[in-house]
Amino acid sequence: MTAPAPAAREPAGFVRAQTAVESPSLIPELRLHLASEVIPLWQATEAELAALGVPPPYWAFAWAGGQGLARYLLDEPGIVAGRRVLDFAAGSGVAGLAAARAGAAAVEASDIDPFALAALRLNAELNGLALTVRGDDLVGRDEGWDVVLAGDVCYERPMAERAFAWLQALAGRGALVLLGDPGRSYLPKSGLERVTAYGVKTSRELEDSDLRNAVVWRVAG
Repeated sequence: MTAPAPAAREPAGFVRAQTAVESPSLIPELRLHLASEVIPLWQATEAELAALGVPPPYWAFAWAGGQGLARYLLDEPGIVAGRRVLDFAAGSGVAGLAAARAGAAAVEASDIDPFALAALRLNAELNGLALTVRGDDLVGRDEGWDVVLAGDVCYERPMAERAFAWLQALAGRGALVLLGDPGRSYLPKSGLERVTAYGVKTSRELEDSDLRNAVVWRVAG
């Protein structure tokens, strides 16, 4: 791991130093600051990251669920065109950036990791797209979004249960809530309507597979 402590203390500098600009496999229209096999961050252990004061870098990878959401919005721009969109637990921001590219009236991207917030701003600038980046915990709040996107939020039980109850409440009052998931362990067994699916090339180091089936679900209210 070759990251100086000063860079880790400054999130934007850390993101720049520890990533390369690449296009996700399913979304060639976008470029993101991502870790890859040639970047030390790819193989960093939790202990190494903790020593640098860095949370697990979920923002450094374009996870399959987010890519599936992004591909769906770029292929079907009418889903978000002219609408107010929230990309929840946005990470790299691939879904929110796709919504902006597809013509959303406004896109908010939320995450509670300060390094993710830095990555979101850098990725928006890189693509010439506008995102409102938010670092507050939005679960349980309703600010009138028309469309809510959630990619890969079902990898831990507490997060999945807390987020899904909130997403269902938003869907119940009329928001279009789309969940992108490649078969995570805590994907709910009910309350979902399958929309479409995409094969996403991945790395065995991240996903134990070279290809994941990213399903786009509509959350039923």
